[in-house]
Amino acid sequence: MTYVEGFVVAVPTANKEAYRRHAADAAPLFKEFGVARMVECWGDDVPDGKVNDFKGAVQAKPDETVVFSWFEYPDKETRDAATEKMMSDPRMAAMGGEMPFDGMRMIIGGFDSLIDDRGAKEGMGGGFGYADGYVAPVPDANKEAYRTMAIRASEVFRDHGATRVVECWGDDVSDGKVTDFNRAAHKKDGENVVFSWVEWPDKETRVAGWDKVMADERMQHDPSDQTFDGKRMIYGGFVPIVEA
Repeated sequence: MTYVEGFVVAVPTANKEAYRRHAADAAPLFKEFGVARMVECWGDDVPDGKVNDFKGAVQAKPDETVVFSWFEYPDKETRDAATEKMMSDPRMAAMGGEMPFDGMRMIIGGFDSLIDDRGAKEGMGGGFGYADGYVAPVPDANKEAYRTMAIRASEVFRDHGATRVVECWGDDVSDGKVTDFNRAAHKKDGENVVFSWVEWPDKETRVAGWDKVMADERMQHDPSDQTFDGKRMIYGGFVPIVEA
């Protein structure tokens, strides 16, 4: 199944076009290294959380916007080989000196896909014009329970307009010097980090779809279900600015 490298970064809002151009220019190089798909999404509906949120995850300043992005690889071996190439290629070093954001606050991790469900119901359209992004802590012992829950939720999302649902289990998620996925999710001992997203054709479909998802009886929460701590899940809505 797909191996995912996930990223979250704070970018000065004034640098949106510079960031888009920087990412778009880098895309051919990443594809050369083995990235099957590269997506960069600009924060559009990123709420403040009571416990944690995307802004706090990357220490975003008032004049910065959160970017949620990912690389997709056919497998971990391809990702590991690509990482080696990126570390040794002088073209990457040149790009690193021109980043229109603070790379020290970027968080990055490698994830194995738990589910990767595609396809909208007939008549609901297709394409990719909006994404919901999530990061959550899940107890290691609940991995299969989480997968079962995710499969059930994926069906509901796709029934109401989502075109793809991807849930990924932390595989190479290390601590960073300033920020990281573990701190973003307030991960505890015995837990792992899940990185996931839902693709929609556009924001309008996402808004209408969410109303239907929340009203769907299949999504009613059982108070006794302790598969993961939803209070520490961070989420937001994002507009894709680069897809390659």
